[in-house]
Amino acid sequence: MQFYDAHILTVILLTPLVGALLLLLVPRESENAHRVLGNVFGLLGFVISLPLLWRFDTSVAGYQFRETADWIPSIGAHYTLGIDGISYLLVMLTTFLGAISILSSWSAIQMRKKEYYILFLLLQVGMLGVFMSLDFFLFYLFWEVMLVPMYFLIGVWGSDRRLYAAIKFFLYTLAGSVLMLLAILTLYYRAHELTGQPYTFDVPTLLAAAPQFSTLLQQYLFWGFFFAFAIKVPMFPFHTWLPDAHTEAPTAGSVILAGVLLKMGTYGFLRFSLPLLPTDAVARQHIINILMVVSIIGIIYGALVCMMQKDMKKLIAYSSVSHLGFCTLGIFALNPHGISGSVIQQINHGISTGALFLLIGVLYERRHTRLISEFGGLSTPMPNFAAIYLIMTLSSLGLPLLNGFIGEFTILSGVYQVSIAWTAWASTGIVLGAAYLLWLFQRVMFGSVTNPANEHLPDLNAREYATLLPLVALAFWIGIYPKPLFTILEQPVKQIVQQANPSYYKEAEAAPIPAPVAAATPQLPEAAPAPGTVNPPAATVAEPAAGAVR
Repeated sequence: MQFYDAHILTVILLTPLVGALLLLLVPRESENAHRVLGNVFGLLGFVISLPLLWRFDTSVAGYQFRETADWIPSIGAHYTLGIDGISYLLVMLTTFLGAISILSSWSAIQMRKKEYYILFLLLQVGMLGVFMSLDFFLFYLFWEVMLVPMYFLIGVWGSDRRLYAAIKFFLYTLAGSVLMLLAILTLYYRAHELTGQPYTFDVPTLLAAAPQFSTLLQQYLFWGFFFAFAIKVPMFPFHTWLPDAHTEAPTAGSVILAGVLLKMGTYGFLRFSLPLLPTDAVARQHIINILMVVSIIGIIYGALVCMMQKDMKKLIAYSSVSHLGFCTLGIFALNPHGISGSVIQQINHGISTGALFLLIGVLYERRHTRLISEFGGLSTPMPNFAAIYLIMTLSSLGLPLLNGFIGEFTILSGVYQVSIAWTAWASTGIVLGAAYLLWLFQRVMFGSVTNPANEHLPDLNAREYATLLPLVALAFWIGIYPKPLFTILEQPVKQIVQQANPSYYKEAEAAPIPAPVAAATPQLPEAAPAPGTVNPPAATVAEPAAGAVR
């Protein structure tokens, strides 16, 4: 227990790895053992992370649960872990969705079960490592390790065009990673030259040295990291790998890809790109203008393309381009509302879009097709399925009292502080989102059952309820009572804004405080002054009545 208290992040990180190693020892013929062991360690990974809920201190600024050990001291690389409020939420999302995704694979995966569960658990290790690492060398290792399991999950257990989608995913992400590696090495060597300190890959140390670089070098560093994260999000026009990867991946792969992997890009923007913004105001504003416009294009473009899709899974995949556009829009607003709303919307997207992919997976297991034209009137044979589908659709389009509304509202309020025009353009994405999501629901669920194959489809079973109901509960909880999320994010968001937009709090402090408006009270008309008298001063006229609260 003492070891767990001192190394809680290491335990959370390595639990899926232990499961993968144990699965190696299970004979290939024991398929049920593979499924059971995979699900046990998927659930165990989530259970072990639960103590973070009451041990994480929201009042503390900076990283918590830090662990440091020498790894490759000759080059300054250390095994350093730590989390703040942002990475804490993403770690919890990863363990939660990981357990649900593995459970959803129970009957969907019929071949090579041993390899499937091993790769999925290794994917969990890579994603958790990205959110926990406080050493650039370690971060890059986990970033690259994550590619291999996802490549095989798509390429082996995907649909018809799985190899094309897997290779495209791998090449796009690898191309961005190479640019990020060059930026890390530049940061590593230039920080040593500037400060004269020993070589180190420590993230806080290197980011603290970046403001002392020349404006041109700061711009090169920013764009070097930017392309890696923009491809992962993915931002327009780096998004073309996403629909193929989503469509061809197995259901659990699509859930974890939308729910967690895409958030690695937005997390990178928050953790690395914002601190690397040029200190020169003109150069910084030029970059922000470009990224805000690109985000708005992604919001509108993704929504419009959704309207044209014939495949349900591809429609939800393109919706991620639009929804993640809101997240990047909030990040680059560079104010507390925008950044807090962005992180909350990242969590919301994982919940809502993950649930929609699970629901589409339920239909695919029953009918082995995702074409919208093959369905219609499903609310008759599958009423419970239709009810959950409706809730998650409304959650995704941002209906008040569901989670999507909180994130979008907070983002738009942050963007409004920067530009009314950008807010107006981004708002069109909400309208278009409601259009394509409700139109999809209407075509699939309403009307009469025209296809005989759909007349006797079974409704949700107990395992499917177990994967979907927790997501429904979270959607309502965040929509009704989001205060805990804002409390968790208050300190890290304040620290990011102070670093990336130092003038924000100075302007807020310098803004004049408006005088309180007195309550309106009926007043008798004043008598005209006598000839030759002077009107009394306003202070004497406004003298409060006896007994009034001063």
